[in-house]
Amino acid sequence: MKKSILYILLSGGLILASSGCKKSLLDLQSQSAYSYDTYFNNSAALNQATIATYATLLHQGLWSREWYFMFDLMGYDAKKTTNLQGDLAQVAQYNFGTNQTEIGYIWQSLYRMIFRANVVIDRANAWNPTDPTDQANVKQYIAEAKFLRAYAYLNIAFLWGRAPLYTSYDSVVADLYPHRASVASIWAFVQQDLTQAIPNLPLAYDAADLGRATQGAAVALLGKAYLYQGMWAQAQTQFAALTKAPYTYSLDPSYDNLFSQTNQNSPENIFQVMNQEWTDWGIGNQYSMFGGQETWGGKSTQSDRAQEYGFNDWWNVYVSTTAVEAFTYPNPNGSGSYTDPRAYHTFYGTKASGGDTVYCEQCSTGKISYPFNAADPQGDYSWRKYEYYNTVASYGGPQSGINGQVIRYADVLLMLAETYIQQGNFGAQPLALINQVRDRVGAVEYTSLGSSQTSAMAILARERQLELTGEQSRYFDLIRWGTAMQVINAERAAEPGDGTQPFQAKNVLFPIPDVEKDYNPNVADDIANGWN
Repeated sequence: MKKSILYILLSGGLILASSGCKKSLLDLQSQSAYSYDTYFNNSAALNQATIATYATLLHQGLWSREWYFMFDLMGYDAKKTTNLQGDLAQVAQYNFGTNQTEIGYIWQSLYRMIFRANVVIDRANAWNPTDPTDQANVKQYIAEAKFLRAYAYLNIAFLWGRAPLYTSYDSVVADLYPHRASVASIWAFVQQDLTQAIPNLPLAYDAADLGRATQGAAVALLGKAYLYQGMWAQAQTQFAALTKAPYTYSLDPSYDNLFSQTNQNSPENIFQVMNQEWTDWGIGNQYSMFGGQETWGGKSTQSDRAQEYGFNDWWNVYVSTTAVEAFTYPNPNGSGSYTDPRAYHTFYGTKASGGDTVYCEQCSTGKISYPFNAADPQGDYSWRKYEYYNTVASYGGPQSGINGQVIRYADVLLMLAETYIQQGNFGAQPLALINQVRDRVGAVEYTSLGSSQTSAMAILARERQLELTGEQSRYFDLIRWGTAMQVINAERAAEPGDGTQPFQAKNVLFPIPDVEKDYNPNVADDIANGWN
């Protein structure tokens, strides 16, 4: 069975006469046509297919736009302004249904990533090169595809639970309407993919290939898969490996640098989604993140987060007041309250809140005071993280080239600390890891994590909240800790101008989207209460 991957419109036509036509003429193949069987027979073509699999990270629902909205809002790092309307406003209020647009986008893009990864693996395994360089390339491309397939299935298992499991390209053809696989089988497949990928991925890449999955990225993702399943000892082994040779990760001396347009060279990077600043309509469309990355958008790979979150631009979200208030807590040295220095790097606000109070420090016009509106009943705290208002007063469009942090070393250190605490060790080892992260920003060190696992986990949870605010981690943390309903409803009830308790028991999983139910009757018939 041949699959055409490129259609070519020929300017001429083929005229078949009613007489004298030989069957052999019908079997002739265009020398300029490509097929699934013949195209992927060299390193360049397989490399293109691998890069196309990474490209889905920028598709709708993922890192070019919707991903940060979805999980910053649902984890309540962010709350909507009156500017945010439509489907994303539903997400902010937890009042969405199975037809929610962005949830459908996430599902579709993750499965698109899986399909493309399966193509790479299938074609690479079918090619038998004799050149040693080609042989090494094949192993690497398969490993990268397995990393990306594991990334997709990790998120599917976590967000939806049971879901269709396509283990190969042929499995799509063999079963067009697969039943939902068990959560355990999806997690096992994630672990298998990553375990197989690790030895065939490089430790690092040259500048031209930054952003591709490294061996360390696969180790970190495997650790995360174990962590999400509560397999603490296995997760600890993976995370601990990243703290020593052959890995050379370290905390970036500058917290700000992690969310700047120069962050691709940070020693803290483990896996990023690469963006490039948009500058030219002749190269790509400034608004490609609204669905045109591979169609009308051209070669645009920028993010619109800065524009969407920026207080001098579209300003669709605030930092939630409860998130701001989390940065002030009892002083670790035991004397009064303490305002964490990461507040300054995270949001614009007031001096009392710890937020930054000026912007445009590098503008030719000079720095400008942030116009905090104390009378705003919603709280007037705006995002500084992932913004670049230090260099411009406004952006003029969605054109940010700041790379998205998927996994970074501070996250790994905190997850490693958690594995100790979850196994009953809340002493020197997790304490040192937490203080290592705090030391980077000059925060006061803890002398103890308390006398119980409960107190240690409370400190760890706050540390993850403050270090990773606006990095789409808190929603996943609250869900896996089993505290999402309690925490989010309490925060929403206390939030100025809110007072709701919107999180319901069903929200621990996403609804199976209509786009899947309408296509696959076996999935549609296997859904409880019209949700999941």
